[in-house]
Amino acid sequence: MADPTRSAPSPAHPHLRREPLPGHQPKPAEEDPDAPRRVQTILASPSYRQADRDVDFLNQDETRGVRLQIDYQKAQQLLEQHGIEHTIVVFGSTRICEPVVAQRRVEALLAELKSRPGDVALEKRLGVAERILAKSHYYDTARELGRLVGAAGEGPQDNRVVVMTGGGPGMMEAASRGAYDVGAKNVGLNISLPHEQYPNPYITPDLCFRFHYFALRKLHFLLRARALVAFPGGYGTFDELFETLTLIQTRTMAPVPVILVGEDYWRRAFDVDFLVDEGVIEAEDRDLFWYAESARDIWRGILQWHEANGTPLFPGR
Repeated sequence: MADPTRSAPSPAHPHLRREPLPGHQPKPAEEDPDAPRRVQTILASPSYRQADRDVDFLNQDETRGVRLQIDYQKAQQLLEQHGIEHTIVVFGSTRICEPVVAQRRVEALLAELKSRPGDVALEKRLGVAERILAKSHYYDTARELGRLVGAAGEGPQDNRVVVMTGGGPGMMEAASRGAYDVGAKNVGLNISLPHEQYPNPYITPDLCFRFHYFALRKLHFLLRARALVAFPGGYGTFDELFETLTLIQTRTMAPVPVILVGEDYWRRAFDVDFLVDEGVIEAEDRDLFWYAESARDIWRGILQWHEANGTPLFPGR
């Protein structure tokens, strides 16, 4: 029978023991001269690595499912912790820089061409640089859009709607920079590539993610998206644009505003009327996007679309 007068023992220390357990020390050499060597061999074996810290194990084909889950979960968890509800996704060329930089590149090539007149390859590079300069005003447009989104709602501290980009330079840098200008958070989804890709410096540090899988990165682009804004761009921009349009076309995802910035560029790069005339898409698919030129027109169009859709971005205001 228990002694009712005996007091309860003091709680055990959560980590330390007064007396070590038998396995807390390796078998000593005094008991077996070869034991320390054998123990070190076991400790060095890949099989002994803790599974969640064994990079070689995690990188095997058989553990791809685990990697997919982790690639998804890390960003999901941090976005939730920061209260990010909705995003305005901005894409565009990484090569379209701010006007002052574009002008400097043109001037450098002009000076080089003076010393090498008739250099066909150099003339071609100059022509490309001049066309980049002609499009560099879009950097200012994307930056202004970032400011508008960042300052919307209840101000820069309102995380219900934030800018999200692919995290790189060019148009994505500009949108991130605009949000940074007004002190608002913004999200960058970078990707691991064979050649190192650096994030632009204006992304909120705690909201810049590097993905291993393009598929999981794409998923996070669209999970919270309340609009896709596509500035002039190349393969990467087309990839995100056409994937989004396909998902909306098939109603695999709920429709969201899709805005193509720079009508002259997009009508040449993407002849949607030709596709309709050829019968490979329906006429109604032409109405899944529209064109815009200024940041204010882009933002006003997004807000009006959601009001008409019954999904206001800032309900209750």
